[in-house]
Amino acid sequence: MQDVGILKALANERRLVVLEWLKEPQEHFLPQVDGDLEDDGVCAVLIAEKLGITPATLSEHMRILVQAELVHAKRIKQWIFYRRNEDRIAALKQGLFAHL
Repeated sequence: MQDVGILKALANERRLVVLEWLKEPQEHFLPQVDGDLEDDGVCAVLIAEKLGITPATLSEHMRILVQAELVHAKRIKQWIFYRRNEDRIAALKQGLFAHL
């Protein structure tokens, strides 16, 4: 069943773009007031603005990515920050190629 969640997470262009941006956050986002881009992740508000969507819409996209364990969510003050789960992504890549 977990595989279905991963496929759902990866089956959306916006979620793929977010994963790409989070791979190199300093290249895609300006420094934040709170939270380090690398260590803490990128503020949800900045991701939503860059995608041109509402925070509520982004929240749903990020919920799917978190459930698939492709990203980590971290609360700092009133903000949610997201960063890639590199261990999970590497394991998925290795597992995918092992079965092809």
